[in-house]
Amino acid sequence: METLIMVGQLLLGLSILVGVHEWGHMVAAKAFGMRVEKFSIGFPPKIWGKQIGETEYSIGAIPLGGFVKITGMIDESLDTKSMSAEPEPYEFRAKPAWQRLIVMMGGIIVNVVTGIIIFIGLALANGEAYLPQEKLNEHGIVAYDLGEQLGFKTGDKVLAINGQSYERFSDLLSPDLLLGSDNYYTVLRDGNEVRVEMPNDFIDKFADKNNRINVITPRWKYSVGKVIAGSNADKAGLEAGDRILSVNGVETIYFDQLSKALDSFKTEQVTLKIEREGKIVEKNADVDSDGTIGFQPKDELDYVIRDFSFGEALSEGTYNAFAVVWLNIKGFKKMFAGDVDVRKSLSGPIKIATFFGGTWDWNNFWRIVGLLSMVLAFMNFLPIPALDGGHVVFLTWEIVTGRKPSDRFLENAQKVGMVILLSLMAFVIINDTISLF
Repeated sequence: METLIMVGQLLLGLSILVGVHEWGHMVAAKAFGMRVEKFSIGFPPKIWGKQIGETEYSIGAIPLGGFVKITGMIDESLDTKSMSAEPEPYEFRAKPAWQRLIVMMGGIIVNVVTGIIIFIGLALANGEAYLPQEKLNEHGIVAYDLGEQLGFKTGDKVLAINGQSYERFSDLLSPDLLLGSDNYYTVLRDGNEVRVEMPNDFIDKFADKNNRINVITPRWKYSVGKVIAGSNADKAGLEAGDRILSVNGVETIYFDQLSKALDSFKTEQVTLKIEREGKIVEKNADVDSDGTIGFQPKDELDYVIRDFSFGEALSEGTYNAFAVVWLNIKGFKKMFAGDVDVRKSLSGPIKIATFFGGTWDWNNFWRIVGLLSMVLAFMNFLPIPALDGGHVVFLTWEIVTGRKPSDRFLENAQKVGMVILLSLMAFVIINDTISLF
């Protein structure tokens, strides 16, 4: 069921993004009097179609893209039969270069606008919750395997990033930091300041989905939340609000201490020292084979909750949208510098589906769609023939020099671009498949 939900979200997200992208091209073309023959979400074979006026609207069976076919334009269909005749007034090639440029930019512009609107909507609807530095450093961090490899230790209090103060816990592993170079942390450990270096290739390890929660987290005190009916915690008599002070004499005031202690007593019976309404009581509980006893912990982290006004959401959402583009640029720089493995950095449809997750969460869905909308705009702007960016390069050349590239050159460039895109698509799909195993 989880797989079906992931696939469903992927198909809906791609359909929205491809639909608005191709709509941007079509609207611009029609605005300048160009004939749009086809508008398709998905690639052939066609599974549905309807002719409305001069345009056939259709849905293709391969939901990995889409296209608009504009009369008189050399596109991915490579239909050049009519190109030898004199251009009709409604053809793409008959229009001024500046109009053709706007048509080719139409999809990119609409994707950018869509991404901005989504991020503004998320900011307005959800506001922001974050753990500020001063609250984080009341108890410090928990260092997991990857965090320990970096040089962190549980209990460290992070004072600065690259010598500068920071605002919130999420700044410690922000995408901007991960994609940077020569980064370091200053931490307070046992009363001494210690420098923790981040290797430039650290993002390679972090990119592994199994490691993303295996670096550092805030350290937090806890109490017993909901006790699962029929669980070992229920049988032992634990109640909501209880504080487990120790397990078999091992201190467990922090939740990471409790997890570690229970993990070391799997399938055994343990003695719990509990604080309940100011009194100390002891309870015996059996530990399950997975190192749990059956309750949901309630954390005592003091998050800051911030709601945005419309004006603030406008600013925050726009900033977050364009931050995606900037991070993509930094990511490409890292790849070309050899600091990151291309196989871990490029995602195809299979890996993108896992980003949505196996449960339908509308906030997460729109966050991923907004991110993908900005990524799609960025990727389409790359100067590769067959992408919008390739057409933009040729049209800009024509505007600047006054010389239009020949139809034969454009046709051959389109073929080269298609080979590049198909090769890239094959690479990411094969890479995604390999990563599953």
